[in-house]
Amino acid sequence: MKALLAGLALAVAVAAPASAADLSYPAPTAYAAPVPVFTWTGFYLGANAGYGWGEADFSDDTNGFLGGIQAGYNWQFAGSPLVVGIETDLQATNIESPTFSLDYFGTVRARLGWAVDQFLIYGTGGFAYGRGNYEVAGLSNKQTNTGWTIGAGGEYAFSPNWSVKAEYLYVDLGTETYDTIAGPLDIGTTANILRLGVNYKF
Repeated sequence: MKALLAGLALAVAVAAPASAADLSYPAPTAYAAPVPVFTWTGFYLGANAGYGWGEADFSDDTNGFLGGIQAGYNWQFAGSPLVVGIETDLQATNIESPTFSLDYFGTVRARLGWAVDQFLIYGTGGFAYGRGNYEVAGLSNKQTNTGWTIGAGGEYAFSPNWSVKAEYLYVDLGTETYDTIAGPLDIGTTANILRLGVNYKF
């Protein structure tokens, strides 16, 4: 009997490590990297094209196409949809009437927007300037006008670096005195601008 019990004890001792070796453990869970959160913060550079129409004193209504470049910087506050920024642009145009043409204009504007992930809605406003040309009977005079602008737009980032935008601006370039064949004329000009653009964020 003692020999039988000793044999059983020896068998249990030998089998226990083997059984422990057969125990299975769950595979470690793979670590999931957090999805990067898109931010509008950064410097950007881009181009645009569009159409403008407006008015100039002592002239028919003006209209024509435009194209240019823009550059700016956005700040998006951490954990907030609020985006603030500054943007400048320069546009070549053929916005004109038979007597008045707007050769170019530019703006320096603040932007204030609300972001929903990769979509941004914003308002904008600031300083505007441009060069007008008034011509009657083959005699022309060019002057630089200054004024203000206000508008709004929407922008969509389709990648971490690239975005497209649509924008409306009302531009008031104030009044400037032009020398004409009829004598000095105080000519003011305004324009409505619709444009599409693309930006690259660095």
